[in-house]
Amino acid sequence: MLKFIYALTTLTIAALMMLPEVVACTRIVYHGPDGRNITGRNMDFKDPMVSNLWVFPRGMERHGVAGERSLKWTSKYGSLAVSGYDISTVDGMNEAGMNASLLWLNATSFPKDDGKTPRMSLAIWAQFYLDQFATVAEAVAYTRNNPIDVVSGEVPGRPGNLAPLHLTLSDVTGDSAILEWIDGKLDIHHHRTYQVVTNDPPYNEQLANQKYWSAIDPLKFLPGSGRSEDRFVRAGFYVNAVTQSADPRIAAAAVFSVIRNVSAPYGVSIPEAPNLSTTRWRVVADHKNKRFYGESATSPNIFWVDLEKLDFTKGASVQKLDLGVDMNRVLTGESSDQFVVEKPFDFMATQ
Repeated sequence: MLKFIYALTTLTIAALMMLPEVVACTRIVYHGPDGRNITGRNMDFKDPMVSNLWVFPRGMERHGVAGERSLKWTSKYGSLAVSGYDISTVDGMNEAGMNASLLWLNATSFPKDDGKTPRMSLAIWAQFYLDQFATVAEAVAYTRNNPIDVVSGEVPGRPGNLAPLHLTLSDVTGDSAILEWIDGKLDIHHHRTYQVVTNDPPYNEQLANQKYWSAIDPLKFLPGSGRSEDRFVRAGFYVNAVTQSADPRIAAAAVFSVIRNVSAPYGVSIPEAPNLSTTRWRVVADHKNKRFYGESATSPNIFWVDLEKLDFTKGASVQKLDLGVDMNRVLTGESSDQFVVEKPFDFMATQ
């Protein structure tokens, strides 16, 4: 009886601790045999989200859209980008196989303007890395040597609320980095073993929490709530416990199975937690085969895009795959022929 009471109490506490969480994304990197490295992520958000796929060719002239000192660059690599409300890039993979993902981090505190450091809008932060770098190591080296301030903007539909996001990078070698703005300073966590990213607390604290759980046999107990810390531990165990396969289909299926395990039930509604998020969509990037998979929480099908079938040449047209709210357009299989020529969206400007 005492064991039952203890278990019930533990589950109740876990459930209560889950309630305050607003946005709850998870990103994992799978290290399969023969270089079969794959990145997967959930997009969890309280409100329905318009997310489309965009093909951006090489040679695009970019602007950081953050005022007079905005950084300017020309894209070196073409990319397949996932938009957030068609005002920002929130995920994607470039033709070199590097992936960038934005996730929520309440602990984020962006820098104050010092009057001299180049700046860019948070909306274009992920796209900058997709445009410019082939590997995580290259991206991290540049970032350490070339300070850039990121400027946040309002969350769509939430006037006055600035988006607090951190950036994750992964590449064809399985390397990984997490970039977080903490107390106005950029913390870079760079190591191949950093396979999992969720949300709060900041990454150094997540690693400490993971170390604590490493002393507990995961076959006997894993934290099961939707809290960021629990999803971090759970995803970290499963991403290395699932089948490790060089077969691209099996490996992608394994990654999908892990990120589904740490998803938030669709339409979850708890009166005491009105801002509780739900998983809207999932994407999986096969760095080796240059395939980008998508799955909507409201669709029974998985679709994918073969990047080698896309035209990234300089001067090629920007193209869009319209997926609608929560990627709810029903597509099945390879979908590169579904893109249409479209004027590129405008990244949200900040000051």
